[in-house]
Amino acid sequence: MTGKKREAGIGYEAIADELRSRIESGELAPGAKVPGEKELMATHGVSRDTAYRALMAIRAEGLTVGRQGAPTRVRTVERIRRRADKRLSAEVWGEGRSMWSVDVVDREPEVRDLHVDRVPAAEAVAKRLGLEVGQPVVRRARRYVLDGKPVMTAVSYIPSDLADGTRIAQDDTGEGGIYGRLKDLGHAPKSLPEEIRCRMPKVAEKAQLELAPGTPVIEIIRCAIEESGRVVEMNEMVLDASSYVLEYIVSA
Repeated sequence: MTGKKREAGIGYEAIADELRSRIESGELAPGAKVPGEKELMATHGVSRDTAYRALMAIRAEGLTVGRQGAPTRVRTVERIRRRADKRLSAEVWGEGRSMWSVDVVDREPEVRDLHVDRVPAAEAVAKRLGLEVGQPVVRRARRYVLDGKPVMTAVSYIPSDLADGTRIAQDDTGEGGIYGRLKDLGHAPKSLPEEIRCRMPKVAEKAQLELAPGTPVIEIIRCAIEESGRVVEMNEMVLDASSYVLEYIVSA
């Protein structure tokens, strides 16, 4: 009995696992043709339905792309390497540089759907900023697009007593962004803790980030804390998990 015959009865999850491993190892490189239904049926001795479900499983994870009448191929993705320790350093924003200059060396993301307004602080925002619910904050919402693909949404909240009448409340905050302007005002961030959660996207997030079916998101909530201990900004970010690698370097 051949090895192929011994694999008869294998489930679609196991076939998907094998294909995923071949993609992650580089055996199936970006752009490479993925075995089709007939090939999987012959290799594993399974039904067409099982082969189809395996292919749909890895496509739902954003690992492959394809269209009707064309072969399925490994998705070509140049992931953004997000080094929090470096990008949040005062050496970056304090010198007027964009944090994105650390994440992406050779290109700049496009900011879309920028909206700046003054709103009452919701309970979750008020709690983070140490405010009473309903106190005014300046909200800055935007979406970042890299190489034509949305990769992140971000919403910042800054206490209005700090932001009103400054460039923080304008569309263009200038070099160094929000943190550069807070520094100019004497409220430079001294620590920037981040909380990270992975979850499935909400309906609106799927549309905003143009996510493939089954793609999770990374939610990051960051607070900028000045020397006095006051939280001077809260930032809620939602990242397309298929577009990012999060890197942290911790000194031992």
